[in-house]
Amino acid sequence: MLVRLLYVSQPVGPITTTVTTSILMKSHTHNKKANITGILCQGAGLWLQALEGERSQVNRLYSRIMGDRQHQNIEMLSMNEIKHRQFEQWSMALVHLDKDDPMVKMAHPEFDPYSASAEDAMALLDALIKSSSPITIMDA
Repeated sequence: MLVRLLYVSQPVGPITTTVTTSILMKSHTHNKKANITGILCQGAGLWLQALEGERSQVNRLYSRIMGDRQHQNIEMLSMNEIKHRQFEQWSMALVHLDKDDPMVKMAHPEFDPYSASAEDAMALLDALIKSSSPITIMDA
């Protein structure tokens, strides 16, 4: 059964380029093996991530994330059965959420992922993907 899981968390400590690169590299390697796809949105002091794959694999990964000391205040926004992957081209891609970005202010002026509906959070991810170029790790 194919599912999409959407969660939000806050990083423990600053989000640096080193931290982000490490997350992308580990995600790319693990997710390719587990046939998981997804996107990570980072910025404004939070991470918003969508993961897609077989339910058992996504559950295992989410359990690992729950135990990861880099995350705090982890909250699942949704987990739904899906017919098709939305992020099938990426084992993990990154988009930046900048609270001062005009697109974010205009389209989502009061966005708070902890109180937003899962639909609103996915709409934000979709808008960010369309307005920017997600950063991906390519196979060597």
